Amino acid sequence: MKAIVYTKYGPPDVLQLKEIEKPTPQDNEVLVRVHAASVNPFDWHVLRGKPFLVRLMGFGLLKPKNKILGADIAGRVEAVGRNVKQFQPDDGVFGTIRGGFAEYVCARENALALKPANMSFEEAAAVPMAAVTALQGLRDKGQIQPGQKVLINGASGGVGTFAVQIAKSFGAEVTGVCSTRNLDMVRSIGADHVIDYTQEDFTKNGQRYDLIFDAVANHSVSDYKRALSSRGICAIAGFSTLFHMFQVMLVGSWVSRTGSKKIGGMGMAKPNKKDLVFITELLEVGKVVPVIDRRYPLSETAEAIRYLEEGHARGKVVITLEHNNKT
Repeated sequence: MKAIVYTKYGPPDVLQLKEIEKPTPQDNEVLVRVHAASVNPFDWHVLRGKPFLVRLMGFGLLKPKNKILGADIAGRVEAVGRNVKQFQPDDGVFGTIRGGFAEYVCARENALALKPANMSFEEAAAVPMAAVTALQGLRDKGQIQPGQKVLINGASGGVGTFAVQIAKSFGAEVTGVCSTRNLDMVRSIGADHVIDYTQEDFTKNGQRYDLIFDAVANHSVSDYKRALSSRGICAIAGFSTLFHMFQVMLVGSWVSRTGSKKIGGMGMAKPNKKDLVFITELLEVGKVVPVIDRRYPLSETAEAIRYLEEGHARGKVVITLEHNNKT
């Protein structure tokens, strides 16, 4: 089978399309023929081994432990291990695994969910990591409630487009922050209000929000504090620099301990079947619809990662495989 392989940390140039042995599922695993995968910021952090904390999270200190990149996949079950109860061959599935940029992957059954029948494999592959990050940030860290005023910073990105829609599904009044060219798109996915960050700073316009979900992490703790209501919560999904991360960890935790406002990072999303099934239900009724910016063949995965690293993707970037079909 073909797979995107890397043997050392570095830029997308270190990625190679290689022919490798097709995996065999263990007793508790499912073999999936991958029809589509998607690219996440997580992938290029793991590819580059930066920040260094990534290497300490089990990905390999000096070189990558897992030679195949990629996390989000959608495809059809080709075979099941003898202890697998939830899936059978030919089931359409999607989820977050390790080694997703390949024609076949093995995954534990609790890492996957059945693909919604009303979605293509490309759409399903766009969902898992970004949507689970948005859900856990809003619901678990942000404690979202119906009727709240919620602001999504980075509303046009992979995580942000899901956050806007998930916040709406919880009954919130949603403001999306994005660039000029993305204002109409963010409105189209359900934002009640939009702010063009090139024209206006949401932390200085006098508005107050019950919940800020920041997928960009480009503001200081004092900025977040200024924009929160008296008992507001700010959940930060990622960090642009290590300095910003430590500022939120130190200053944000001090603000949270000494006042009524809560500011902090949500940490890495924790992929799990329960949350994936929760999101599947939203997908099936049309409350959440993936936004796909670009599609690349497996052979052009390096270009896909380069594009995502530029920081201007509208929604998700998807990798398609040659044996892909629509349903």
